[in-house]
Amino acid sequence: MAGKPIDVAAGLVFHQQKLLITQRPAGAHLAGLWEFPGGKREAGESFEECLVRELREELAIEVALGQRFEEITHEYPELSVRLKFFLCRLAKGEPRAIGCAAFKWATRDGLAKRNFPPADERLLRRLVDSEPLWR
Repeated sequence: MAGKPIDVAAGLVFHQQKLLITQRPAGAHLAGLWEFPGGKREAGESFEECLVRELREELAIEVALGQRFEEITHEYPELSVRLKFFLCRLAKGEPRAIGCAAFKWATRDGLAKRNFPPADERLLRRLVDSEPLWR
């Protein structure tokens, strides 16, 4: 057991039938892997507030926040994370790679071509199988 999980909010940001993914920066845990944008929840902050703040800070975008889509707790050898993923729609701005190495708008088929952290495996299968999300 890696201790108390780190709380993370992540956005499934859809725009024009594509999903926003970001690449973890060099030197970070799981550097180089692709993920869904978001970040660590601060004390006294809800997961929803965290996600809105993180997307603004890391990508300079505003989103229309929807319902929680998935919650995953995953144990890595060095740490434990509790991830809450929320459906979102891009509301304002064009993403900029401020707090990540890169970003990409991925198609439903394109998700399989990227390397994601092990914690995201179940979520990735669910996203690919949820065709109505991509309309």
